Parts: sequence; structure tokens; C-alpha cells
Amino acid sequence: MNILVTLDSNYIKPLKVMLKSLFLNNHGNSFTIYLIHSSIAKQELEDLDLFIRNDGSQLEVIGIDDSYFKDAPTLLHYTKAMYYRLLAFEFLPKELDRILYLDPDILVINPVRELYETDMDSYLYAAAYHDHVMVKGVNKVRLNHYEMDAYYNSGVLLMNLELQREWIDKNTIFEFVEKNRAKLIMPDQDVINILYSKQIKSLDEKLYNYDVRYYNYYKIKNGGICDMDFIFRNTVILHFCGKKKPWKKHYSGKFYSLYKHYEHLALNKSVGAVQ
Repeated sequence: MNILVTLDSNYIKPLKVMLKSLFLNNHGNSFTIYLIHSSIAKQELEDLDLFIRNDGSQLEVIGIDDSYFKDAPTLLHYTKAMYYRLLAFEFLPKELDRILYLDPDILVINPVRELYETDMDSYLYAAAYHDHVMVKGVNKVRLNHYEMDAYYNSGVLLMNLELQREWIDKNTIFEFVEKNRAKLIMPDQDVINILYSKQIKSLDEKLYNYDVRYYNYYKIKNGGICDMDFIFRNTVILHFCGKKKPWKKHYSGKFYSLYKHYEHLALNKSVGAVQ
């Protein structure tokens, strides 16, 4: 299975935690991790490569020269790296027909095979939207001029690379960003939703993009069914959305202990190493 990540050096430790959870909960599967970046040091890449090989998978590094995006508009503190996820199909090997993008602030707690093999039909992406009143309300007000059935979270994206190569044009994206600078708060996610929302296949957020901030909301909304037992049996991906992250000091959340467990396994070099 092919996994895509796009990040810089600041997120290498969280990436290792996410990958360790992926490897441990997908026994018998090997992964090719495609990393798109522009600034990670060689020594850090070598360390990451060893980390991934120790768990039976492989790393493919794709370095992006800044000159490629010389004409691309940027927004405030968002660099040109915001385009890596949007235009990943241009940099990935042409023989790949699909890939699963994962944010580094994720834990994978059950097998991903069923998600990875989701029938994409004629969709560009498969993703989940967070059906929470606050999330829906904010985005409805912010983007009310655009026709969208839902606002999808782009932290987990199954990508139909074959179709994206046919349909998505980088100049269309650049022009859209240039014209809508004032409206885009989460630029790449906003672009995916505004331009391609109609071509996104909906996934169940409880299974494939569970927002850990809303445990009580999910539980109440589903009549108590979506409790801890349900999550550990069925949920594939836990997503630590928002500004507060479990690898930072003073974090407190329902799944903090679980995150620290995987963090220990990932970052303690004496644990789980292949001899």
C-alpha cells in the first residue's frame, strides 16, 4: 500500500508516531511511504529511512525545488508547501493509481486495507467531513458563496491519481488562490473543498477520521454506541485535529495516554527494533 506524507523537520517525530501505529496495527502488510518535502536534512531522512525499514516498509523521498512553484501565490504563514498535497500526482510515479495521504497528527489503530481499497468510481478523492454543529456552522458562514454539500477534512485523503492527472490543473488552482486570498484560512483544504467537493466520495468519519476532540459528541449523537469499545473495535484513524497536539506540553485529552503509548514505542530506540 502507498502512503503519502508532506511535511518539514518540525513534524518528523509525530510522523514516526503515526507510522509506528500504522505498522503495528497492519501486521502482514508492507507500505511504501512517499515523503514530499523541500527542506528536510539528509541526516534526518537517513534516520527516517532506517526507522521505516526496521518495520518492513520502505521510504521514497521526493524533493521539491522551490523554482517549480516560482509563480504560485502564497498566503500569510502558508508557504508553497501547501501545494504539495494538491499537486502530489505531478511528483509521484506515473504507475501509481492511488495513494492514501495521512497527516502526521494521526494514530492508526486498526487495519487500513478496507479504506485503501475503497471503490473510487469517478471520484478524485475519498474523505470524511466532520458532522459537528460548530465545524459546519463556521465553514457555512465562511464559505457561503460556494456550492458544497459538505466541508471535508483533508487530513485523511484517498487519492485517485489516475483521474487527478486528467482533471486537476495547477494553473486553475494558482489562479483561484490568487483571487481568493482573503477567504482562504486553511488554503489547501479550502481549495480541495471549493474546487472539487462534488468529486469527493464521503467516508464515515467515525471510522476513518475520528476527531478526538468530540468523543462525548460522537457518543451522544449515536445513542451511546460510539463508546471506547466501539472505537477500539472499529475506528481505523484517530485524528488529533486543532491547534492542541498530544506531543506538546500541557495537552489533555481523551486519547492522550494512547498517544503517549505509541510515542514511546516509536521514539524509544530500544523498543521494537529489528535485529
